[in-house]
Amino acid sequence: MDWTLLFTDYTIRNVALGALVLGIVSGALSAFAVLRKQSLLGDAMSHAALPGVVLAFIITGQRAPLPLMIGAVIAGWLGTLAMIAIRTHTRIKEDSAQGVILAVFFGFGMALLSWVIRQPGAEHSGLDKFLFGQAAATVASDVEAMALVGGVAVLLLAVFWKEFKLISFDPGYAVTLGFRVRGLDILLTTLIVIAVVIGLQTVGVVLMSAMIVAPGVAARQWTNRLGWMVALAAFFGALAGVTGAILSSLDNGLPTGPVIVLVITGIALVSLFFAPERGLVWEWTQRRANRRRLRAALQAERVKEFAA
Repeated sequence: MDWTLLFTDYTIRNVALGALVLGIVSGALSAFAVLRKQSLLGDAMSHAALPGVVLAFIITGQRAPLPLMIGAVIAGWLGTLAMIAIRTHTRIKEDSAQGVILAVFFGFGMALLSWVIRQPGAEHSGLDKFLFGQAAATVASDVEAMALVGGVAVLLLAVFWKEFKLISFDPGYAVTLGFRVRGLDILLTTLIVIAVVIGLQTVGVVLMSAMIVAPGVAARQWTNRLGWMVALAAFFGALAGVTGAILSSLDNGLPTGPVIVLVITGIALVSLFFAPERGLVWEWTQRRANRRRLRAALQAERVKEFAA
């Protein structure tokens, strides 16, 4: 890989910077999604954001990044509120509620998108790229918008760090302390929606869920401390984003979004197999070592009995 392209090529630099922002924000928030067993949430929210993108385009008539992001955030937030309402006021479980929101919002978004694309004019050109991402179209203004929105999400994560930590591990105790758990839950879910939104252009609606799951899964294998887990998840996400951008630049027909997802998947697989204490290879070697120690102890005991 030619890492100098990050400094010499305008397009690759913008794509890499956008992927870097996406990796940091989505990675940090994926730690909470994994710990709270809300891995499907990223998939539901990414699909729920599609009608917001299309409606923002219909209202503004332009594909400027910030209005589309705002529309996606609003749609994702409405999907979050609907999901919480379904979970709270019905007997439907959380995973089923997420599936309902995913299907309804995505179907509505696809219907709107099909209608917009059939309209005359070229201003809607490329709007369908939000399904699978079009990282190559990222320009400096897109990166600035992603950094602005993502920076707000990271700042809020830092401000409410103790509260998010508490509701992630012991929401019942948080209630006894007087915290508004439902409000905090909505806020944390909204931050995950923001992480999803800033990755729509780079990775797309369909693949964005991987960026909300894989970094947290990989980081969880290496540590038992939340702070380190969030930091590692952000690092893994950033590494996957920049590496995917460089790898996709090696071939003109290689899409950036899927390559980024493949890289973060590879990082997650390496972590699952080789991480100390939790990795499958580490557990296998520990079992073999335990068996050897047990056999040695049994043999020593038999020798003592025979000598006696």
